[in-house]
Amino acid sequence: MSELLRLHVVPGGHADQPPKQPAAPEPEPLWREVLGEHLRGLRREHQESLAETARRAGISPQYLSEVERGLKEPSSEMIAAVAGALGTTLGGLAESVAEVLRLKRQEAALSRVRRELPTRRRSSGGPVLLALAA
Repeated sequence: MSELLRLHVVPGGHADQPPKQPAAPEPEPLWREVLGEHLRGLRREHQESLAETARRAGISPQYLSEVERGLKEPSSEMIAAVAGALGTTLGGLAESVAEVLRLKRQEAALSRVRRELPTRRRSSGGPVLLALAA
């Protein structure tokens, strides 16, 4: 003979609560923002002022400042000029910026997974399933 199993959910558990809405993902940083941060970091490593680096690159200090703050989208020629003034190449700079963007994307994905993982706690307030044999 087969027995009929009936499952019952005890009130007050997680099943009674509405599902949580996932948090909005953080926006991915823009290329120009990461580029600017990287250029500023290189300039500071060389212990140079905006004026010194800008003069060697053939651009105005104001323009370099706007590039470093991620406000301007410089042409590849401008990026190459600033890279050269800072002792690097356009390719090396592009690789560095791409690596930072890749790492930030991985960090965001990991953070999203951590937020979405259910917490595993055993408490009297959680759902309880009871199997009753009739």
